[in-house]
Amino acid sequence: MDIAPYIDHTLLKPVMTLEDCKNLCDEAATYGFAAVCLPPPLVKNAKAMLKQSTVKVATVIGFPFGYSAAKAKVFEVQQAIEDGADELDMVINLVALKNKAWSYLEGEAKHIIEAAHKNDRVLKVIIESGVLTNEEIIHCCELYGNMGVDFLKTSTGYAEKGASVEAVQLMREHLPASVKIKASGGIRTAQFAKQLIGAGADRLGCSASVAIVKEEEGAEGY
Repeated sequence: MDIAPYIDHTLLKPVMTLEDCKNLCDEAATYGFAAVCLPPPLVKNAKAMLKQSTVKVATVIGFPFGYSAAKAKVFEVQQAIEDGADELDMVINLVALKNKAWSYLEGEAKHIIEAAHKNDRVLKVIIESGVLTNEEIIHCCELYGNMGVDFLKTSTGYAEKGASVEAVQLMREHLPASVKIKASGGIRTAQFAKQLIGAGADRLGCSASVAIVKEEEGAEGY
C-alpha cells in the first residue's frame, strides 16, 4: 500500500524556522505527500518552495485550542488564502461545544466555509475527537456534514488523546459520503496509519511521515 499520498506532512512547532520549512517541503516533494501543514507565517515561503511540485500547502486556523473569536478565524482564513494556502485546518470552538452552544458553532462554521469555498480552498474542520463523547462526535458529524465541509478532522495533536480507529469509524458512519476524514495526532507507525485508512480516513496528519513511509517500504521489501 502506498501511504504517502494520504499524508499531510506536518510541522506546527511555534519556533519553526525557515530551514525547518525547507526540509518539510523538500521531504514532501521527494516522497509525494499530499500536502505540507505548517504555521500561517510560513505559508508564503512554503508556496514558493513547492511551486514546481503538486504538493499542496495547508495551514491552521484558530490553532490549537479553537476558542479565538469567529471573526478572528475568518480573518485568519482570508490572510492564509492571500498568502497562498490551498487547504485550511480550522479548530472548532470546543468551549462552545462543551456548553452545547451548537448555534454558535453553526454560525462560526458558516462564515468560515463561505470564506474558504468562495476562493476554492479546501476546509478541514478539527473537532478534537479524543476529548469528545461519542454523542458529541456524532453531533459534529451531523452539523458539519450537513454544512458541506470538505473534511472532518479528528485532532490537533495537542490534546491528551489523538486519532483513534474507533473515532474514525464513528465519523465515517455518520458523515455524508461527500465529506472526507482526516485523522491526526499520534500517528507514528505504518501499521496504525493503515488501520486508520482502513477505518475510513482519506488523509493523515503526521509529523513522523518519512519514518512511516520508510517503515512501509521496508515491510514490502523495497
